[in-house]
Amino acid sequence: MKHLLLLALASLISFSANANQPLISPNELEIKLQNPNLRVLDIRDPKSYAENHIPGSLSAPYGKWRGPKENPGEFPPLPKLTELVQSLGLGPQNHIVVTSSGADETDFGAAARVYWTLKVLGLENLSILNGGIKSWVEAKLPLNNQSVSVARSTYEPKINASLITTKDQLLKKSADGSARLIDARPSAFYSGDTRHQAAKVPGTLKGASNVEHSKWFNEKSPTFISSAEAQKVASEANLNSNEEVVSFCNTGHWAATNWFAMSEVLGKKNVSMYAGSMVDFTKDGDTSKIDNVPSRGKQLWIDLKLWADRTFN
Repeated sequence: MKHLLLLALASLISFSANANQPLISPNELEIKLQNPNLRVLDIRDPKSYAENHIPGSLSAPYGKWRGPKENPGEFPPLPKLTELVQSLGLGPQNHIVVTSSGADETDFGAAARVYWTLKVLGLENLSILNGGIKSWVEAKLPLNNQSVSVARSTYEPKINASLITTKDQLLKKSADGSARLIDARPSAFYSGDTRHQAAKVPGTLKGASNVEHSKWFNEKSPTFISSAEAQKVASEANLNSNEEVVSFCNTGHWAATNWFAMSEVLGKKNVSMYAGSMVDFTKDGDTSKIDNVPSRGKQLWIDLKLWADRTFN
């Protein structure tokens, strides 16, 4: 009886540790691979997954978690996401670890976006493999190409609306100053020197501050910085107050990294994400609620450069 109680206590401690471990190292993950409740989601493209992957991991390509081509940041329909999580056998009992390729800090944003989506769907026991597959390989841990299947789950997601800010909510929060808007994009986007191909207008949301997503990484490393270093970044960006924060970017990708840093690593309350971001906000072409909008001549020059990129690259 005592032995059973000790096992139950160990299991509870393990679950609690997982639930509060947003970042997990390769060696920490390797120890957990035999746990039947572990689900490792490999969000790389299917070809890369088929060539080699972490033993037991499931293929869950990033594109399946995104919106349509014209606005990839849009939150996908709930039935589509329900089908996806059920097909992956996911439920509250699972410790879910998301891993991307680990190529660079932009790649980390894909893992953070999937993590955020899972949390919006009511799944709480989540981690990201820090450094992705690249860090797993660097740790000299094994990969294989064996096919993996899991039993389908019956989990019915319950949307956590506190993590989402819609365009209408954003306009209200911006107007009454009830939330701080944080632009996660590189400074060229924030200052209106360029725009996303699918955005209609360059610039940033009125009153927004720029905290580039890359600040959470050292020397463009794919590995997220330590909690102490993250706290320093937050202090320099004046993110330590209790004010509500809305993170955004072009399509809710880089913004997911800032959301993850503030909400999950630093434990800041009242952090949400405007998933559609600037692509959604500018689709009507209205510039009245956008800062750093360049002159018409400069906008035409930006349009020309983007056309050239599409045509010749």
